Amino acid sequence: MTPEIITVLAVLVFAVLLFIFEWVRVDVVGIIMMVLLPLLGLVTPQQAISGLSSNAVVSIIAVIIIGAGLDKTGVMNSMARIILRFAGKSESRIMTLIAGTVAIISGFMQNIGAAALFLPAAKRIGNQTGVPVGRLLMPMGFCAIIGGCLTLVGSSPLILLNDLMVVGGKKYEAFGLFSVTPVGLLLVAAALIYFILFGRFILPNRSADESSGPMSSILTGTYNNVGSLFELAVPEGWTNDSPLKALDLRPIYFCTLVAICREHGKQHIFAPLPDETIRPGDQIVVVGPQEFVEHMAEDLGWELRPELTTFAEELSPNNAGIMEGIVTPRSEFMGKTIAELRIRERFQVSPLAIFRGEKIFVSGLSDIIIESGDALLLHGRWEMFHMLKGLPDLVFTETVKGELLRTDKAKIALMWLAVSLVMILGFHVQLSIALLTGALGMVLTKVLTIDEAYQSVDWMTVFLLGGLIPLGMAFENTGAAKYIADTIMAALGTPSALVLLAVIGVLTSFFTLVASNVGATVLLVPLSMNMALNAGVDPRVAALTVAVAASNTFVLPTHQVNALIMRPGGYRTIDYVKSGAGMTVLYMVVMLSALMLFY
Repeated sequence: MTPEIITVLAVLVFAVLLFIFEWVRVDVVGIIMMVLLPLLGLVTPQQAISGLSSNAVVSIIAVIIIGAGLDKTGVMNSMARIILRFAGKSESRIMTLIAGTVAIISGFMQNIGAAALFLPAAKRIGNQTGVPVGRLLMPMGFCAIIGGCLTLVGSSPLILLNDLMVVGGKKYEAFGLFSVTPVGLLLVAAALIYFILFGRFILPNRSADESSGPMSSILTGTYNNVGSLFELAVPEGWTNDSPLKALDLRPIYFCTLVAICREHGKQHIFAPLPDETIRPGDQIVVVGPQEFVEHMAEDLGWELRPELTTFAEELSPNNAGIMEGIVTPRSEFMGKTIAELRIRERFQVSPLAIFRGEKIFVSGLSDIIIESGDALLLHGRWEMFHMLKGLPDLVFTETVKGELLRTDKAKIALMWLAVSLVMILGFHVQLSIALLTGALGMVLTKVLTIDEAYQSVDWMTVFLLGGLIPLGMAFENTGAAKYIADTIMAALGTPSALVLLAVIGVLTSFFTLVASNVGATVLLVPLSMNMALNAGVDPRVAALTVAVAASNTFVLPTHQVNALIMRPGGYRTIDYVKSGAGMTVLYMVVMLSALMLFY
């Protein structure tokens, strides 16, 4: 063992310790690797920073921009709507549908692309259903990685496989496009069953977002008695034709009516005016404390729904919520009442409370004269708050969520996604160039502005991967990877077929975690085929074991997909260890069983 090999192994241990104990953030670990490796002479300065321009990192940047374009045009809203139509509110069904769909797509395009494209839809679904996004993204990410094993074009190791199957000048029979599909299907099925059975124990309940309700945790602490959203059905026998202001919902029940749906969903009224009347068959949404809403439903004969149904999408946290706005000294609101300002009519937002000094007013809001410094608590759709944000009247105490969707650009966004996919699958253009073409097309056709494109990229992921790629190079430069592989293979002697494949699988999984899956494949395919010939085992099966085991990378956020979902899912390294340890063992068992069964 040379001093260089000892040094690179020490750097590897150091990196793993940084990941596990989280002494610094994971992207800082990547930057440390970029600086430390060339200083120790393990890679050249050019290799140390080459990760930032690698095909994988550039592809991630481009595909995130494409995903942001699809999200900005409402395409991902439509995708989320379709998934929810089939999955309902069941966490296991939602997880299975998202993860299974991503796995299938991953079989025909790079897994990082499939995961990045579905990331916005998964986040929207989590917000809308109240399922913590951390319980959706890890199964999705793992299945995106595994889905690469469904076809021979799903992952880089499988794409390389046929070209590497040469031993002693003899080129072995190539695998077909779907030769690996039975193994991949069993692996995807095993992963889905694993998360269905054990997900509640191993997946974190944390969400990267502060709150999935209509009001942030900060506002909830201040206005905790304002309540939440409730949907009620007005019976067909309702005969009261009094206007809303005559029903006295706020003075009696501390409830604010914020939306009405009538004519079987054909008409939606947001922030209804005080003169509006409630009609038989209407579906209404109110904001109020639960006990008062229950009393109101009982007194008026309305049916309280267990959850939002008619307004499940339109008033979900993706599309609407509660904001606090401070009245500025230049505001036209000063000296006028809310009734005089016609806030509901002009901005389609519903006033819920006024905070002045140390008092919170929830009743009689229409008659209170607004003063500078008053805090108005308002419910409405995010698009309305974005419009209000542009006026000098209110300063919001929190960032306005949501965004103004450019739905008229949806077809153009889908066209650029199709252009990228045709370039990759039809013309075999390099992944990064094809995806950059799609991303650039979205900017040039004004699906996204260039600033929005920059803001959409998770630079933590970029620097994490940019630093891990030279670590893989150092393993190959110093001969550490070959030394470890040769030592283990030499110690095996002449093993049985099962033992040989198991050792090849474990060795490949280890190298894929600490180096690149491509590097592990290039190194281990010839080595494993030679060992297989000596042991009397089919060398093609040994080579296939390497290519499939190169996707067994779950216990650390070193894989591109794991790095991608880390920030949006609010994950820590320990979350990957908890979920990935069992998945790694299960993957190995199912892979070996499938290979022995089919080959």
